[in-house]
Amino acid sequence: MVQSADVTTDIVGDVGRVVMDRPDRHNAMDPEMAAAIATALHEFATDDGVRTIALTGSGGTFNTGADLSTLDGDERDADAIDAVAGPLHDAVRTMTRAPKPVVTGINGVVAGGGLGLALASDVAVMANDARFEYAYPSIGLSGDGGITWLLPRLVGLRRAQSFALLGEPIDAAEAVDRALVTEAVPADEFDDRFATVAADLASGPTEAFARIRRLFFEGTDRGLGRHLRHERESLTGLTTTRDYATGIGTFFEDEDPSFEGR
Repeated sequence: MVQSADVTTDIVGDVGRVVMDRPDRHNAMDPEMAAAIATALHEFATDDGVRTIALTGSGGTFNTGADLSTLDGDERDADAIDAVAGPLHDAVRTMTRAPKPVVTGINGVVAGGGLGLALASDVAVMANDARFEYAYPSIGLSGDGGITWLLPRLVGLRRAQSFALLGEPIDAAEAVDRALVTEAVPADEFDDRFATVAADLASGPTEAFARIRRLFFEGTDRGLGRHLRHERESLTGLTTTRDYATGIGTFFEDEDPSFEGR
Protein backbone atom coordinates (compact mmCIF):
# COMPACT_ATOMS: atom_id res chain seq x y z
CA MET A 1 0.00 0.00 0.00
CA VAL A 2 0.95 3.65 -0.43
CA GLN A 3 3.39 4.98 2.14
CA SER A 4 2.77 8.72 2.41
CA ALA A 5 2.49 11.27 5.19
CA ASP A 6 -0.38 12.94 3.32
CA VAL A 7 -2.43 9.98 2.08
CA THR A 8 -3.55 6.98 4.13
CA THR A 9 -5.02 3.77 2.76
CA ASP A 10 -6.68 0.68 4.17
CA ILE A 11 -9.01 -2.10 3.11
CA VAL A 12 -12.24 -2.64 5.03
CA GLY A 13 -14.01 -5.75 3.79
CA ASP A 14 -13.97 -5.37 0.01
CA VAL A 15 -13.64 -1.57 0.12
CA GLY A 16 -10.30 0.12 -0.59
CA ARG A 17 -10.28 3.41 1.32
CA VAL A 18 -8.10 6.36 0.32
CA VAL A 19 -8.00 9.27 2.77
CA MET A 20 -6.36 12.56 1.80
CA ASP A 21 -4.68 13.52 5.03
CA ARG A 22 -3.01 16.92 5.03
CA PRO A 23 -5.41 18.80 7.31
CA ASP A 24 -2.94 21.54 8.26
CA ARG A 25 -3.05 22.64 4.59
CA HIS A 26 -6.79 21.93 4.13
CA ASN A 27 -5.79 18.88 2.09
CA ALA A 28 -4.25 21.11 -0.58
CA MET A 29 -1.91 19.14 -2.85
CA ASP A 30 1.77 19.47 -3.47
CA PRO A 31 3.25 17.21 -6.19
CA GLU A 32 4.07 14.45 -3.71
CA MET A 33 0.54 14.33 -2.33
CA ALA A 34 -1.03 14.37 -5.79
CA ALA A 35 1.25 11.50 -6.82
CA ALA A 36 0.34 9.55 -3.68
CA ILE A 37 -3.38 9.95 -4.40
CA ALA A 38 -2.90 8.74 -7.98
CA THR A 39 -0.82 5.76 -6.85
CA ALA A 40 -3.27 4.72 -4.13
CA LEU A 41 -6.23 4.85 -6.51
CA HIS A 42 -4.32 2.87 -9.15
CA GLU A 43 -3.32 0.19 -6.64
CA PHE A 44 -6.92 -0.33 -5.55
CA ALA A 45 -8.21 -0.18 -9.14
CA THR A 46 -5.91 -3.09 -10.06
CA ASP A 47 -6.40 -5.10 -6.85
CA ASP A 48 -8.86 -7.94 -7.52
CA GLY A 49 -9.56 -8.16 -3.79
CA VAL A 50 -11.00 -4.65 -3.78
CA ARG A 51 -14.52 -4.31 -5.19
CA THR A 52 -15.15 -0.63 -4.46
CA ILE A 53 -12.85 2.38 -4.09
CA ALA A 54 -13.77 5.02 -1.50
CA LEU A 55 -12.08 8.43 -1.50
CA THR A 56 -12.47 11.09 1.19
CA GLY A 57 -10.53 13.69 3.17
CA SER A 58 -9.59 14.23 6.79
CA GLY A 59 -9.94 17.18 9.12
CA GLY A 60 -13.32 18.35 7.84
CA THR A 61 -12.00 19.09 4.33
CA PHE A 62 -12.17 17.03 1.17
CA ASN A 63 -9.55 18.64 -1.08
CA THR A 64 -8.84 22.28 -1.91
CA GLY A 65 -6.71 21.81 -5.03
CA ALA A 66 -3.07 22.78 -5.41
CA ASP A 67 -1.13 24.21 -2.49
CA LEU A 68 -0.97 27.89 -3.49
CA SER A 69 1.53 28.75 -0.75
CA THR A 70 4.30 27.31 -2.91
CA LEU A 71 3.60 29.62 -5.89
CA ASP A 72 5.19 32.93 -6.87
CA GLY A 73 2.44 34.38 -9.07
CA ASP A 74 4.24 34.53 -12.40
CA GLU A 75 5.31 32.32 -15.32
CA ARG A 76 7.78 30.50 -13.10
CA ASP A 77 4.79 28.70 -11.57
CA ALA A 78 3.95 26.80 -14.77
CA ASP A 79 6.16 23.84 -13.91
CA ALA A 80 4.99 23.75 -10.30
CA ILE A 81 1.33 23.77 -11.32
CA ASP A 82 1.96 21.13 -13.96
CA ALA A 83 3.70 18.93 -11.38
CA VAL A 84 0.39 18.73 -9.49
CA ALA A 85 -1.86 18.62 -12.57
CA GLY A 86 -0.07 15.59 -14.06
CA PRO A 87 -0.71 13.12 -11.21
CA LEU A 88 -4.10 14.70 -10.50
CA HIS A 89 -5.16 13.88 -14.06
CA ASP A 90 -3.81 10.35 -13.64
CA ALA A 91 -5.99 10.02 -10.53
CA VAL A 92 -9.12 11.24 -12.34
CA ARG A 93 -8.44 8.89 -15.28
CA THR A 94 -8.13 5.98 -12.87
CA MET A 95 -11.38 6.91 -11.14
CA THR A 96 -13.32 7.00 -14.42
CA ARG A 97 -11.72 3.87 -15.89
CA ALA A 98 -11.47 1.59 -12.85
CA PRO A 99 -13.19 -1.79 -13.33
CA LYS A 100 -15.18 -1.28 -10.12
CA PRO A 101 -17.37 1.41 -8.54
CA VAL A 102 -15.89 4.53 -7.01
CA VAL A 103 -17.58 6.49 -4.22
CA THR A 104 -16.47 9.86 -2.89
CA GLY A 105 -17.18 11.12 0.61
CA ILE A 106 -17.33 14.91 0.49
CA ASN A 107 -16.91 15.79 4.13
CA GLY A 108 -16.02 19.47 3.81
CA VAL A 109 -14.80 22.17 1.46
CA VAL A 110 -14.01 21.18 -2.13
CA ALA A 111 -12.19 23.66 -4.34
CA GLY A 112 -9.95 23.83 -7.39
CA GLY A 113 -8.55 20.50 -8.52
CA GLY A 114 -10.34 18.78 -5.66
CA LEU A 115 -13.52 19.20 -7.71
CA GLY A 116 -12.27 16.70 -10.27
CA LEU A 117 -11.65 14.11 -7.57
CA ALA A 118 -15.06 14.77 -6.00
CA LEU A 119 -17.01 14.52 -9.26
CA ALA A 120 -15.25 11.63 -11.03
CA SER A 121 -17.04 9.02 -8.90
CA ASP A 122 -20.17 6.98 -9.48
CA VAL A 123 -21.74 7.93 -6.17
CA ALA A 124 -20.94 11.06 -4.15
CA VAL A 125 -22.06 11.39 -0.53
CA MET A 126 -21.83 14.93 0.85
CA ALA A 127 -22.03 16.24 4.41
CA ASN A 128 -24.68 18.93 4.69
CA ASP A 129 -22.14 21.49 5.96
CA ALA A 130 -19.75 20.95 3.02
CA ARG A 131 -19.54 23.19 -0.03
CA PHE A 132 -18.13 23.38 -3.56
CA GLU A 133 -16.05 26.31 -4.83
CA TYR A 134 -14.75 26.56 -8.41
CA ALA A 135 -12.01 28.97 -7.27
CA TYR A 136 -9.79 29.09 -10.38
CA PRO A 137 -10.84 32.51 -11.76
CA SER A 138 -10.15 34.09 -8.37
CA ILE A 139 -6.44 33.53 -9.09
CA GLY A 140 -6.67 34.06 -12.85
CA LEU A 141 -6.70 30.40 -13.89
CA SER A 142 -9.14 28.20 -15.82
CA GLY A 143 -9.49 24.67 -14.43
CA ASP A 144 -8.04 21.17 -14.41
CA GLY A 145 -8.70 17.76 -12.87
CA GLY A 146 -11.28 17.08 -15.57
CA ILE A 147 -13.78 19.55 -14.13
CA THR A 148 -14.37 21.40 -17.42
CA TRP A 149 -15.34 18.01 -18.91
CA LEU A 150 -17.29 16.65 -15.94
CA LEU A 151 -19.27 19.71 -14.91
CA PRO A 152 -21.21 20.34 -18.15
CA ARG A 153 -22.04 16.64 -18.37
CA LEU A 154 -23.34 16.51 -14.80
CA VAL A 155 -25.24 19.79 -14.55
CA GLY A 156 -25.60 21.08 -18.10
CA LEU A 157 -23.61 23.80 -19.86
CA ARG A 158 -25.50 26.84 -18.54
CA ARG A 159 -25.24 25.80 -14.89
CA ALA A 160 -21.59 24.87 -15.33
CA GLN A 161 -20.93 28.32 -16.79
CA SER A 162 -22.72 30.00 -13.91
CA PHE A 163 -20.79 28.07 -11.28
CA ALA A 164 -17.39 28.59 -12.91
CA LEU A 165 -17.73 32.22 -13.97
CA LEU A 166 -19.78 33.83 -11.20
CA GLY A 167 -17.73 32.34 -8.38
CA GLU A 168 -20.63 31.59 -6.03
CA PRO A 169 -20.13 28.59 -3.72
CA ILE A 170 -22.60 25.69 -3.92
CA ASP A 171 -23.85 24.23 -0.65
CA ALA A 172 -24.91 20.64 -0.11
CA ALA A 173 -28.62 21.15 -0.78
CA GLU A 174 -27.92 22.92 -4.07
CA ALA A 175 -25.30 20.30 -4.98
CA VAL A 176 -27.97 17.60 -4.72
CA ASP A 177 -30.45 19.72 -6.68
CA ARG A 178 -27.90 20.30 -9.46
CA ALA A 179 -26.91 16.59 -9.52
CA LEU A 180 -23.34 17.37 -8.51
CA VAL A 181 -23.68 14.78 -5.76
CA THR A 182 -25.89 11.80 -5.08
CA GLU A 183 -27.07 12.72 -1.61
CA ALA A 184 -26.39 15.02 1.35
CA VAL A 185 -26.55 13.83 4.94
CA PRO A 186 -26.18 15.47 8.36
CA ALA A 187 -22.53 15.86 9.32
CA ASP A 188 -22.89 13.58 12.34
CA GLU A 189 -24.23 10.80 10.08
CA PHE A 190 -21.70 11.28 7.30
CA ASP A 191 -19.09 8.66 8.28
CA ASP A 192 -21.67 5.89 8.74
CA ARG A 193 -23.53 6.70 5.53
CA PHE A 194 -20.32 6.92 3.49
CA ALA A 195 -19.18 3.54 4.82
CA THR A 196 -22.59 1.98 4.17
CA VAL A 197 -22.76 3.18 0.57
CA ALA A 198 -19.23 1.92 -0.13
CA ALA A 199 -20.00 -1.48 1.42
CA ASP A 200 -23.27 -1.78 -0.53
CA LEU A 201 -21.45 -1.12 -3.81
CA ALA A 202 -18.77 -3.64 -2.86
CA SER A 203 -21.43 -6.33 -2.39
CA GLY A 204 -22.84 -5.87 -5.88
CA PRO A 205 -22.09 -7.52 -9.24
CA THR A 206 -18.69 -5.93 -9.77
CA GLU A 207 -18.19 -6.95 -13.38
CA ALA A 208 -21.63 -5.65 -14.33
CA PHE A 209 -20.86 -2.39 -12.56
CA ALA A 210 -17.60 -2.17 -14.51
CA ARG A 211 -19.42 -2.59 -17.83
CA ILE A 212 -22.02 0.04 -16.84
CA ARG A 213 -19.26 2.50 -15.89
CA ARG A 214 -17.48 1.94 -19.18
CA LEU A 215 -20.66 2.42 -21.21
CA PHE A 216 -21.52 5.63 -19.38
CA PHE A 217 -18.09 7.24 -19.59
CA GLU A 218 -17.32 6.16 -23.16
CA GLY A 219 -20.80 6.66 -24.57
CA THR A 220 -20.47 10.41 -25.01
CA ASP A 221 -17.65 9.89 -27.50
CA ARG A 222 -19.47 7.69 -30.01
CA GLY A 223 -22.68 7.66 -32.00
CA LEU A 224 -25.80 5.73 -31.03
CA GLY A 225 -25.33 2.93 -33.55
CA ARG A 226 -21.82 2.14 -32.37
CA HIS A 227 -22.86 2.48 -28.74
CA LEU A 228 -25.73 0.03 -29.23
CA ARG A 229 -23.21 -2.55 -30.44
CA HIS A 230 -21.12 -2.01 -27.31
CA GLU A 231 -24.23 -2.39 -25.14
CA ARG A 232 -25.10 -5.67 -26.82
CA GLU A 233 -21.60 -7.06 -26.48
CA SER A 234 -21.42 -6.09 -22.80
CA LEU A 235 -24.82 -7.56 -22.05
CA THR A 236 -24.23 -10.92 -23.67
CA GLY A 237 -20.66 -11.12 -22.38
CA LEU A 238 -21.84 -10.90 -18.79
CA THR A 239 -23.78 -14.15 -19.13
CA THR A 240 -20.50 -15.99 -18.51
CA THR A 241 -20.10 -14.53 -15.00
CA ARG A 242 -20.95 -16.22 -11.72
CA ASP A 243 -22.89 -13.15 -10.64
CA TYR A 244 -25.22 -13.53 -13.61
CA ALA A 245 -25.90 -17.15 -12.65
CA THR A 246 -26.48 -16.09 -9.07
CA GLY A 247 -28.81 -13.29 -10.06
CA ILE A 248 -30.91 -15.49 -12.32
CA GLY A 249 -30.91 -18.27 -9.74
CA THR A 250 -32.35 -16.06 -7.01
CA PHE A 251 -34.59 -13.80 -9.11
CA PHE A 252 -37.54 -16.18 -9.30
CA GLU A 253 -37.06 -17.34 -5.72
CA ASP A 254 -37.61 -13.83 -4.35
CA GLU A 255 -34.22 -13.94 -2.60
CA ASP A 256 -31.48 -11.37 -2.32
CA PRO A 257 -28.50 -12.48 -4.41
CA SER A 258 -25.10 -12.87 -2.79
CA PHE A 259 -22.76 -11.63 -5.50
CA GLU A 260 -19.10 -12.64 -5.56
CA GLY A 261 -17.95 -9.87 -7.87
CA ARG A 262 -16.99 -12.21 -10.73
